[in-house]
Amino acid sequence: MPELINFTLMRDTIRVQSVRSRNLEEGYGYIRLAQFQERSDRDLQKALEKMAAEKAGLKGLVLDLRNNPGGLLTQAVRVADLFLDSGMIVYTEGRIESQKQKYFAQKDGSWIDFPIVVLVNGGSASASEIVAGALQDHKRAIVLGTKTFGKGSVQTILPLDDSSALRLTTARYFTPKGRSIQATGIVPDIIVESAPQQEAKVDEKRRPSLREENLPGHLQNQQQTPNSQQEPGDKEKENQIPSSGPTGDDSIDNDAQLKRALDLLKSWDVFKQLVQKKAA
Repeated sequence: MPELINFTLMRDTIRVQSVRSRNLEEGYGYIRLAQFQERSDRDLQKALEKMAAEKAGLKGLVLDLRNNPGGLLTQAVRVADLFLDSGMIVYTEGRIESQKQKYFAQKDGSWIDFPIVVLVNGGSASASEIVAGALQDHKRAIVLGTKTFGKGSVQTILPLDDSSALRLTTARYFTPKGRSIQATGIVPDIIVESAPQQEAKVDEKRRPSLREENLPGHLQNQQQTPNSQQEPGDKEKENQIPSSGPTGDDSIDNDAQLKRALDLLKSWDVFKQLVQKKAA
């Protein structure tokens, strides 16, 4: 029998860098938001200011919320508020009046002068769905990718006398237009798989996607009907967006969703220039 080996473990706080940013091309920025932490809105603000201060400015932005599991509701509201100058961001409804809350955008400090493409997938949940849903409902951004996880319920933790606690589902999240996120998620405006089906690995093709609606005992979406199981975004499959040639950056060219997002932003700018020339 092999000898036992003793290990000394030390607890530590693991800090995840919430916001990462870079330029995709001159004038086109990329911000990856990994999760919604206490400083996410301030870090996002700094990233935007840095991009806007560069020579080409900020002509378009890709906001990457893929595999973002969520985090603080207050941060989801503040992040959405950065890109909206008015209107509702999200609201909650429960059985009692105290569970009914509404959150609104403020005009001060809003970034509204450039188009945005928000990337989402089945790993985008909770707070990231709130942001994507708000920007989609206000037509502030195009949501691109695959359907999100569908975590649209609010949990309240009640401490008990024996030092344990009881977690109760007490409310649901709704987008500004009244769409329930629960079990349905956010359906992208343009559906683009992470990799073309013919290029995907065999294991990836066989692996079923796991979302809230697949979990046993999940809270049902009261708005859902049998016909709503089909994703309306299917009508705008990825082949509807003309793809440009390679950029020479493997991190872009090997990411089908990011590549299509950049193509969309660039064509958006070209179309805008054509309209302005005709108007002149």
